[in-house]
Amino acid sequence: MAAAQGVEDKDLGVDSDLEFDEDDLFNSSNYREQRLEELKRQAEHSRDLREIDHGKYTEIFDEPEVIRTSANEKRCVIHFYHRNFTRCKIMDKHLEEIAPKYYHTRFFRVFVENVPWLVEKLGVKVLPCVIVFVDGVTKDRIIGFEELGNADDFATSALEMRLKVSGVIGGTDNNNPLRSMYATASESRDPASDEDDNPGGGTKRKIRDSARKEEDDDDFDL
Repeated sequence: MAAAQGVEDKDLGVDSDLEFDEDDLFNSSNYREQRLEELKRQAEHSRDLREIDHGKYTEIFDEPEVIRTSANEKRCVIHFYHRNFTRCKIMDKHLEEIAPKYYHTRFFRVFVENVPWLVEKLGVKVLPCVIVFVDGVTKDRIIGFEELGNADDFATSALEMRLKVSGVIGGTDNNNPLRSMYATASESRDPASDEDDNPGGGTKRKIRDSARKEEDDDDFDL
């Protein structure tokens, strides 16, 4: 009788082990399914971002579209450039290298002649000018190369680190409301400093290449 009880206990132990193994297998299977589903969602999200030009350095030609994009994107880096300025081409090269590394930030450039209202509103005077938006708010700007070593051969990592400091890549978000989008630039700027004498009686804005002195003939009037 005791021997029979021992066999029965042993059998119960085997059944218990089998049940435990089956539970482990079930839980492991559930985890794999959940993980695969999560990876699928991440892949779909990355695809969606690529479809709206995330992970690329692009150009927007329409001023209203620039305003909409900078207001609606969570993080946005805009390069205000002019085709005739060498340093703008250098900035383009570095931003093209950085953009694919940060899918959650939108990178694009705008030709200053296409966006005169924004140039005036944001006080863009020296090119290249990179303006950072977080939650639709102007959070920071990089003017010329002074903060990047003040040399044309600065490393891409210097610009990347500067953008990280601003919080637009690899940083925390700024939750300011969208309606204050352009307040920082417009309120802090002295309107008188933007005006040059114009014989026609109007106001003429001058934008200059950061590599040239202000009085050079190559300044661009907008």
